[in-house]
Amino acid sequence: MSTELHHTTPALETGSATALLRFATAGSVDDGKSTLVGRLLHDSKSILTDQLEAVTTASQQRGQEAPDLALLTDGLRAEREQGITIDVAYRYFATARRRFILADTPGHVQYTRNMVTGASTAELAVVLVDARNGVVQQTRRHAAVAALLRVPHVVLAVNKMDLVDYAEPVFAAIAEEFNAYAASLGVPAGRSGGLAPENWSTAIPISALAGDNVVEPSAHMDWYGGPTLLEHLETVPVGSDPSDEPARFPVQFVIRPQSAEHLDYRGYAGQLASGVLRAGDPVTVLPSGLTTSVAGIDVLGKQTDIAWAPQSVTVRLTDDIDVSRGDLIAAGAAPESTQDVLATVSHLHERPLRVGDRVLLKHTTRTVRAIVKELPYRIDIDTLDRIPQPESLQVNDIGQVVLRTSEPLALDPYAVNRHTGSFLLIDPADGTTLTAGMAGEAF
Repeated sequence: MSTELHHTTPALETGSATALLRFATAGSVDDGKSTLVGRLLHDSKSILTDQLEAVTTASQQRGQEAPDLALLTDGLRAEREQGITIDVAYRYFATARRRFILADTPGHVQYTRNMVTGASTAELAVVLVDARNGVVQQTRRHAAVAALLRVPHVVLAVNKMDLVDYAEPVFAAIAEEFNAYAASLGVPAGRSGGLAPENWSTAIPISALAGDNVVEPSAHMDWYGGPTLLEHLETVPVGSDPSDEPARFPVQFVIRPQSAEHLDYRGYAGQLASGVLRAGDPVTVLPSGLTTSVAGIDVLGKQTDIAWAPQSVTVRLTDDIDVSRGDLIAAGAAPESTQDVLATVSHLHERPLRVGDRVLLKHTTRTVRAIVKELPYRIDIDTLDRIPQPESLQVNDIGQVVLRTSEPLALDPYAVNRHTGSFLLIDPADGTTLTAGMAGEAF
């Protein structure tokens, strides 16, 4: 490692082929998500010849003359037979300007939980609407989930513009309605038709079937002067400077001396969840609250004096204090340890969540027992009204919970740190994931 890398964090590359954008697609049933993804892969030349041949053959067997590009993402046999997307399909592709990991999520209401999975690590969400139908309940639900998960950027892709004669007033009305709803979520409305990195949403009129404004500009919409979808994906700012976030290091494994020559070695291995950690930094070990400093950092068996998220490293501490798997090593302002957790949650399982339920709470590398003490409210997705004291949270419901844990936890507010402000609730009987939680208020 060079001397320079010892003293700097990695530069944010927003337009190079080495930059990576994680994004998710979402929308209602038959809005054309899979076709859009297929068009994106096809027109950007990101599919192999044999893949296209297989899709062409499958399309002909179904009586279709042209290749059905949706088959590029609807990979499960059940999906192809039903003509719908029922699971999150991940695809990896690259252009000359950027690398991408996309999650194509289902549109059915019962699969909204899959959108939570796909968007939880995304830096951008593409929300599709059918130009004929405009903003519908599922559009609002997906926008609310994106806001709840603090996805930094949203693209409103108004699809099937070819079916409304590429009419600008139709597009403008849909973009205005969506921006009004976004404003009610407490996020800034975007500028339709332009790059607005300081804003949350950008609206783009497209036709996934015909290819308008997906990769190539549309000849049918000369009234639109903004970027194509791919151009926006290639140029939207991604990532954040690790130094802008507090350093958080969940301990995954304790490395103890294994031989006589390493009797003095004791390190703590894991992945740096956020921030930058340097040798000499004062740190607090949570939940114990013990303080010490970083004696050294090892990366791939070599010593260094700096590490940044999301590197996997081994941290050595100055003092011989009690540190175990599940502990959090925090630099800077440390979160308070508490057994009383207030959180906004998205319930993922058909089994309802009720007051009195006993669950396991998994936070980073720590898992503790917990009980649901209260359900203060459920959010009505249509109106964003808070329905107080619901009897339970059903699948896909978003609401607030109060939990009491058996042991203290060190959670940052999710609005401050997506990495250490999130957790899962798990059924202790069978290990089923029940609920995704975000510490603190939702909107």
